[in-house]
Amino acid sequence: MTGGHATGSTGHAFDDAGLGALRRGALDVAPLLLNAVVATEVDGERVAVRLTEVEAYEGARDPGSHGYRGRTARNSALFGPPGTLYVYFTYGMHFCANIVCGGDGVASAVLMRGGEVVEGRAVAAARRRSPARERDLANGPAKLAQALGLDRRHDGAVLGTAAATPGTAAATLGGVAARPPAGMMRGPRVGVSGPGGGDAYAWRFWLPGEETVSRYRAAVARPPRGAAK
Repeated sequence: MTGGHATGSTGHAFDDAGLGALRRGALDVAPLLLNAVVATEVDGERVAVRLTEVEAYEGARDPGSHGYRGRTARNSALFGPPGTLYVYFTYGMHFCANIVCGGDGVASAVLMRGGEVVEGRAVAAARRRSPARERDLANGPAKLAQALGLDRRHDGAVLGTAAATPGTAAATLGGVAARPPAGMMRGPRVGVSGPGGGDAYAWRFWLPGEETVSRYRAAVARPPRGAAK
């Protein structure tokens, strides 16, 4: 395991350099977040995850983005300032978490797809109902959000801020790189069908050889409701 990426209990500061990096668009930011560490403290329990897999989403110019058709009450956090968490509910059962980047109102964001738990493994395992393999703690966007204790309550939280009330998350980001890591891989995003999917949108980035990187699965287009089978 590579637990040396985590610091002690004082956590990872979200410093001016990290904020500066997030002011760029998601395609520039996403590779820089590989090996970065996201840490949360929810109800006094701290978990930190080193990111090994991310996906970029670029708002109005990206058909795969939740912000493609503009702002709604549900996706409002996606249009927030850089460093905002956009947490959404998917498939009626899971939450996934994004780090907003770019300019305020742009809807550029990076989905945290997978990572290695480097601090608070026992807490993460309890939240994940104790999977048999440690690599399964956060090897997928829903698993990662669950391990960090993130859900819809934390939508709109800002990295580097303290928890204001029980159940809210104090979230920090550390170790944002100045340049993409050597050997980084990129390819199509997972589960995105239609115009935003496939090789034309090779906006998924990952670290090769990491056990916590998810397997690529092409999206299956669903027929319109009521269409002949």
